Amino acid sequence: MHSNHLLLEEPIRMASILEPSKSSFFPAMAKIVGTLGSRSRSVDVISACLKAGMSVARFDFSLGDAEYHQETLENLKTSIKSTKKLCAVMLDTVGAELQVVNKSEKAITLKADENVILTPDQGQEASSEILPINFAGLAKAVKKGDTIFIGQYLFTGSETTSVWLEVNEVKGDDVVCVTKNSATLAGSLFTLHASQVRIELPTLSDKDKQVISSWGVKNKIDFLSLSYTRHAEDVREAREFLSKLGDLSQTQIFAKIENVEGLTHFDEILEAADGIILSRGNLGIDLPPEKVFLFQKSAVYKCNMAGKPAVVTRVVDSMTDNLRPTRAEATDVANAVLDGCDAILLGAETLRGLYPVETISTVGKICAEAEKVFNQDQYFKRTVKFVGEPMTHLESIASSAVRAALKVKASVIICFTSSGRAARLIAKYRPTMPVLSVVIPRLKTNQLKWSFTGAFEARQSLIVRGLFPLLADPRHPAESTNATNESILKVALDHGKASGVIKSHDRVVVCQKVGDASVVKIIELED
Repeated sequence: MHSNHLLLEEPIRMASILEPSKSSFFPAMAKIVGTLGSRSRSVDVISACLKAGMSVARFDFSLGDAEYHQETLENLKTSIKSTKKLCAVMLDTVGAELQVVNKSEKAITLKADENVILTPDQGQEASSEILPINFAGLAKAVKKGDTIFIGQYLFTGSETTSVWLEVNEVKGDDVVCVTKNSATLAGSLFTLHASQVRIELPTLSDKDKQVISSWGVKNKIDFLSLSYTRHAEDVREAREFLSKLGDLSQTQIFAKIENVEGLTHFDEILEAADGIILSRGNLGIDLPPEKVFLFQKSAVYKCNMAGKPAVVTRVVDSMTDNLRPTRAEATDVANAVLDGCDAILLGAETLRGLYPVETISTVGKICAEAEKVFNQDQYFKRTVKFVGEPMTHLESIASSAVRAALKVKASVIICFTSSGRAARLIAKYRPTMPVLSVVIPRLKTNQLKWSFTGAFEARQSLIVRGLFPLLADPRHPAESTNATNESILKVALDHGKASGVIKSHDRVVVCQKVGDASVVKIIELED
């Protein structure tokens, strides 16, 4: 794996760095997943988040019940209608997550070098001496010398709001630890992570299944974020469960890699999943700090070559409380884009952060700047070489469309698709211009009622870098005549013009199916 694909070969004029960025209808090619919660669930704030560039809304069921999240989702629907910005819905499972339960919600102050007991007895009140947890098997899983991290929402790495403990001894079901740093834990629930320790809990818990089969089915979720994915079998079991839930058979599964076990089985998990979330919060604790970057670059590369979205988390933690990211965080976001990631996932920053809208806007601007210096030529050659020959029919058409668009300096690629697969393959080659994915609905029946497919496919494009969906009129059949194609093309071109990505005399590359043949054509627009 070479690093010379990261930046353009031409040197950048230093003065050009100070030039103001041009505004665009698309804030960036990379997508932003925002977690909605206490500070970001009103119609006004969600609307502002959509305008700032959020294209996927994440609902984390570690916090809040179904009723709470339903209220938030209804506000999201209202915001989508008012802003006319499409947004997908991601349900994040709790999985094998260990939690400290603080029923009184009083702040707990822990002092360095003092003992604290972790107990499964949830009848106890949380204090600086004892912390009740939701898992009875911790004493059997850990041993003297093991490291345990505790923090609000996720361990932040900040010595004042998170604490790390070292196991001193095991007493029956209790684990006696020594506190390694002084910290104050605030809130009703804290996440507990035992570093490099296998926790005997199912990846998809009974609570997760209940939430998916009720809230998930009711709201036809686009993505399932499968927390603590450890094996490909975890993904297969989740897919089998979704397949029995009717409308959720099309829901995509994104495997969250957040411990060493998931890392060890990464290749087989990638093959089974629709996409990967690099959950650097927990994984960054399991791995030595000097190894985190290596996992990120290797994992994103593998996702890119497989043509599956890679989502990176925990990039601007400091923006939870601050209006600007640190210099290191800003560089981290850019490096994730240069590595080839599809989307940035914001957790605490938008869930309970003071500046959810500003965070989305700032991350979008950094992504856009990084995309300007992404070495697309090197990336394209590397991807073609990896795919090898003979290419599949679809892969050949997709790469040809991108090559043609680059050669003629097209302003946009328009792809007609029913399943969304062709558009995702074009996006796999990371063209420098946006890809307008025109999803043509298909009519289907289960012998009881007729329904159109297409909405899932359109929304699921919203997590793929460079892909911007447009749902065509369902009266246009997928097996279209030339006249029908021209009619849909006009709608797509008008959308591009209204968005500001297409102007008079621009060249546009169109990828479409005519009968049994796949066609790539170049058109030049008149006034």
